[in-house]
Amino acid sequence: MMTHQMKIAVFDDYRLGVINGLHVCDISGLVEDRWRGHPLAINRLIECWGEVRDQAVRLARTAKPKRLDEVRLLPPVPQPRQLLAAPLNYHQHITEMGSSPHVPGGLPAEQTSREMGFFVKASGSICGPSDAIELPSWQGRVFHHECELGVVIGRTARATTRPHAREHVFGYTCLIDVTMRMNQEFQEERPMRKSFETFTPIGPWIVTADEVPDPNGLSIRLWVNDELRQDDSTARMIVGVDELIQRASAVVTLHPGDVYATGTPAGVGPIGPGDRVRIWIERVGEFTIPVRQRDW
Repeated sequence: MMTHQMKIAVFDDYRLGVINGLHVCDISGLVEDRWRGHPLAINRLIECWGEVRDQAVRLARTAKPKRLDEVRLLPPVPQPRQLLAAPLNYHQHITEMGSSPHVPGGLPAEQTSREMGFFVKASGSICGPSDAIELPSWQGRVFHHECELGVVIGRTARATTRPHAREHVFGYTCLIDVTMRMNQEFQEERPMRKSFETFTPIGPWIVTADEVPDPNGLSIRLWVNDELRQDDSTARMIVGVDELIQRASAVVTLHPGDVYATGTPAGVGPIGPGDRVRIWIERVGEFTIPVRQRDW
């Protein structure tokens, strides 16, 4: 029997699947032949989801399931057109960053995501739950974890209003925003500090929006080597999901498959080679990813 939640995954050679307990059921046949086995297959599925959702349910019931431990889960959106992120979206995180030695001069107390809007990460920084966070061997820098709720856009959004913003959401995923921090000596590196390859692990799947009644009220946690580092709720976001979408869509058109990182709560801290980072978000899922030194 299908579980209540509709969880959409990308696995192996960019196959598309519905998660059913400890199994994945292949629904790749729902997209045209030219998209099958392509990193953009999920983008196409999201784009036509309204037409094929019922077929996905039926196909998942009849397809031969594969065990999750026998497949490789890829990032649920390997190649979004845009990867946007909200800065400073929790008051306690603003406080901790204001006293950080890596933020010269601190931050104005009133500076929040509402004033700053959004920033853009390179979509090439995305990796999946079966990958590893790879840290460059750059002296004088530290690398921090930031756990976040990821919003996956389902319908084109341009200048949408806040009451209709959530109609443009396909679903939600777990997202870790890895950040390189540095002192004043290396401030010229700040624009690229979040865009290194593997610095945006997402997964393990997308939970469709209809299975998450309120994305602005989810528990969110992150552990490093079993030490709980971050423990909060998206209810304490300064700017909620609806307003984030409304404000971003007033600046740039959002497209199916775009990913929006909604900001991190307090508790960010260092990670290093050999660590294991686990993220969990209520109703969405969890995954654990290792950290290693980059070999190039």
